[in-house]
Amino acid sequence: MLKNGPLALAFNALVVAFVLAPLVVVCLVAFTPEATLTVPTADFSLRWFRALFEHADFMQSFRNSLVLATLSATLAVCLALPAASALTRYRFPGRELLNGLLLSPLMIPHLVLGVALMRFFALIGTSGSLAWLVASHVIVVTPYVLRLLVGSLVGFDRSIEHAALSLSASRAAVFFKVTLPLIVPGVFGGWLLAFINSFDELTMSVFITAPTTVTLPVRMYMYATESIDPMMAAVSAMVIGLTVLAMLLLDRVYGLDRVLVGQR
Repeated sequence: MLKNGPLALAFNALVVAFVLAPLVVVCLVAFTPEATLTVPTADFSLRWFRALFEHADFMQSFRNSLVLATLSATLAVCLALPAASALTRYRFPGRELLNGLLLSPLMIPHLVLGVALMRFFALIGTSGSLAWLVASHVIVVTPYVLRLLVGSLVGFDRSIEHAALSLSASRAAVFFKVTLPLIVPGVFGGWLLAFINSFDELTMSVFITAPTTVTLPVRMYMYATESIDPMMAAVSAMVIGLTVLAMLLLDRVYGLDRVLVGQR
């Protein structure tokens, strides 16, 4: 009774309001016509959104983040798909070790990863290059893709594959024409989750970006250390909007409840 009673509902509503209130305030401040961080009360304006699109550094950083997140998510899927297949279908020596190794980035603070990768890249002389920045993000986002793909493959009925093989289909044809179409929701859901995490990554990226590869979160951090004006709220509102759209799409394609179960 207490678990589903009015007090429990009121408590949950307060928790949700407490979590969402800062995001709502940021989105409101983004539409202020003033030059200070104030919530508009009499008029709404797109002044700071126009200023954002006219800011060359922010636009370049936005493009960098899009390219980085797209490449990182795609490569993470390419790595996680065969790994998930091996982990769910076969029992072999070192299986648990491989699974732990692939999931280990979830247990290492991104600050530690950032410092370690910065030192490593400095030693090999490739600090700040896009290729190594993509490799760093792949390390971070691959566990998210792996968990979703493992969840998709655990309940997969392999008798369908066996039937296709018995009809003389090659293993490649079975994978691309039978297996992959059936797990597309998991693949796309993993890709989208990896994209979101890569696009929003700051803690590690701030250590390994170069002036030509500054991502949007790093640019926001750098801008906030110099000045704070409503343009920061406009950028934040756009990022919040993109993240919400991506999460709604993820829920539509894969289901957020399945994502949360897969991350446990």
